[in-house]
Amino acid sequence: MISTALPPGRRPNYDKQPVIPTTGSLACGWDDITGVLDKGGSLCVDCYDGVDESSVLGALTERIAFDNVVHTAELLRPTAEIDALLAPFLGGDDPIFGFLRALPLSSFFDPDKLGAVRSDGRTLVIGVGAALIGGDLLVLADMPRWEIQQRQRAGRVGNLGADNAGTPANLLYKRSFFVDWRTLDAHKRPLLERADFFLDTTTDTPKLAAGSDVRRSLASATTRPFRVVPFFDPGPWGGQWMREVCELPDGPPNYAWCFDCVPEENSLMLAFDDGRMELPSLDLLFRHPRELLGDPVHARFGDEFPIRFDFLDTMDGGNLSLQIHPLTEYIQQHFGMHYTQDESYYLLDAADDGACYLGVKAGVDPQEFRAALETAQAGGAPFDAERFVNIVPAKPHDHFLIPAGTVHCSGKNTMVLEISATPYIFTFKLWDWGRLGLDGKPRPINIDCGMANIDFGRDTAFCERELINVVEPVAEGDGWREERTGLHRREFIETRRHWFAQSVEHDTGGVETGGVHVLNLVKGDAAVVESPTGAFEPFEVHYAETWIVPAAVGRYVVRPLGEGEHATLKAYVR
Repeated sequence: MISTALPPGRRPNYDKQPVIPTTGSLACGWDDITGVLDKGGSLCVDCYDGVDESSVLGALTERIAFDNVVHTAELLRPTAEIDALLAPFLGGDDPIFGFLRALPLSSFFDPDKLGAVRSDGRTLVIGVGAALIGGDLLVLADMPRWEIQQRQRAGRVGNLGADNAGTPANLLYKRSFFVDWRTLDAHKRPLLERADFFLDTTTDTPKLAAGSDVRRSLASATTRPFRVVPFFDPGPWGGQWMREVCELPDGPPNYAWCFDCVPEENSLMLAFDDGRMELPSLDLLFRHPRELLGDPVHARFGDEFPIRFDFLDTMDGGNLSLQIHPLTEYIQQHFGMHYTQDESYYLLDAADDGACYLGVKAGVDPQEFRAALETAQAGGAPFDAERFVNIVPAKPHDHFLIPAGTVHCSGKNTMVLEISATPYIFTFKLWDWGRLGLDGKPRPINIDCGMANIDFGRDTAFCERELINVVEPVAEGDGWREERTGLHRREFIETRRHWFAQSVEHDTGGVETGGVHVLNLVKGDAAVVESPTGAFEPFEVHYAETWIVPAAVGRYVVRPLGEGEHATLKAYVR
């Protein structure tokens, strides 16, 4: 059933561990790390939530003699007080949704305990919020969100100020997403400038780099194309295409998602002279939002990366849930997010029976639609999707536009490159085909929220006219042509497809007037991204890989490697 879309005789070449080359040295392992940090004076190790503070504490105190140790976990308010502080933002018993809120990190701490801390002699201050106390040397122990989620799923870590490791992972994630990460990011932003060292404990081998080297590396990353480190996850509807094309390991029953450009959760891999260090991609965004995003985009979104690329694999799998994303006013009022998840499905591949569910059929009565959903959810007759929803045949390189408020899902036997605005958690499932999640439990259904956001004017005629393969020629040259493929006029993301057998030039427009570009090589074995002025080293990309071109890059050229027609899909903020 799987059609890999790879050229005949070609092996997959998708790079799962892309790096950003830089210079400088790393201290690897605790012996080398403590040799660097053992300088006398007090040491402050500020940890992002998810860092194994006890292991770091043990490694440091075994190798460095301190007169006094302050572990910030002992200075926190009682768990019940923190729970009460966060309760207004966590949506009660809702298993998914809350209200976004960054609280002052100091509000998690007992003010009397915090005020009573004394740094007598040589002191180690370690833990979340250690910089609130300070020291002679500041070490920032950071942690990518994807790794935090793996540790939460494994029962290794809980939430900020909560003794709740082992709680169901969806509840840990909810609290992290809506409060913990917002709070910790606000605390971390100024530390990125102040930190003397950065500590990476993502793997079993810890690494330490000088703050000046990390900051120089992040600044350099804004002057060239780069990729974030992708991650893959199974799901109840997942398929087998990515396992083959991306050469993923056996073990999971399928791979449903790949987040190939979600800087809020992906990491960057910095390749130093003597090793690699993994940091959250957000560190680059927080340090250099103008250079990365461009002034117009930064003015609109602040230090948030507004464009998301990811994969949805249902090849030899099943349908996604029938779903909808909230309208802008709804997400603002109910969740505190200032823009919503408009999106599109670009088909990298599809079998003969591949399809996309998109919009409602003409004349559908909302009350009948709701009644059918509620009956199905109550265990009655399954929801008759064919009666209520348009089912559109899908083939490779089709592009389906999905502005918020549009009922949709990708059908089985499709391979989707999803291009969307970033707030990806805000999906209301209407019907999940009567199946269970990978945990053996039904996944949450949100009929009330979904019905409040469905635009029943997005019917058959509307979809055919405005949402399915709306392609407009833009320009052409020697060996290339450019098309506008969307997105819908309600959406802030513009997408352009280039077909090319020769080099084609692009331009971000620069920092002052332009914006960041995100691209994927949707056809062809490989290509190289080059600077026409030699401003950065040539950057090779492969089939299905997503890469980011910072606004500061300006002009760049994409040149095919190999014979035949290649294609890229590019997204940017209008």
